[in-house]
Amino acid sequence: MLALSDAVRDGRIPDAEIAIVISDKTAARGLELARERGIETVAIERRGRNREEHEREIIGALRERQVDLVCLAGYMRLLSPCFVEAFRGRILNIHPSLLPAFPGLDAQRQALEHGVKVSGCTVHFVDETLDGGPIIAQRTVPVIEGDTVETLSARILEQEHQLYPEAVALVLKRGSSRMNAD
Repeated sequence: MLALSDAVRDGRIPDAEIAIVISDKTAARGLELARERGIETVAIERRGRNREEHEREIIGALRERQVDLVCLAGYMRLLSPCFVEAFRGRILNIHPSLLPAFPGLDAQRQALEHGVKVSGCTVHFVDETLDGGPIIAQRTVPVIEGDTVETLSARILEQEHQLYPEAVALVLKRGSSRMNAD
């Protein structure tokens, strides 16, 4: 979220603004950091509700602010078909592997256990599958002998912070090109 906020502020994601940061946890550090930057925040807790009820409230908050693109960062749940349909083709996620390899949790651990020589990160559109939507961009990160989950994760995170803003800018540029052509 901070990398995207920095990129908007610095003009690397031109003609964009972050309309809102939403978390399902009231004490999420991301909410505090967003507020410090003057970005509107809201916590929409899921406690006591099913997934669709919870996500319908999020959809309402996003629509109320006329959000064009939803960028997930650290959202560790599959989105319901209801949510995906509400923003189909307009939901992005970043994942710490070169998808389709190692979807889901613990991607860095999976990469190390499989003995790969190259890992990385992927920005993709979100669909109803686990980390299976169309790929927008990827960046490689070498796996170094002696790497641990922590050291590999740290190097991948550095690349994620560069790749995600680049991918968002690309998607927005393509989207505005389509809108201008209509």
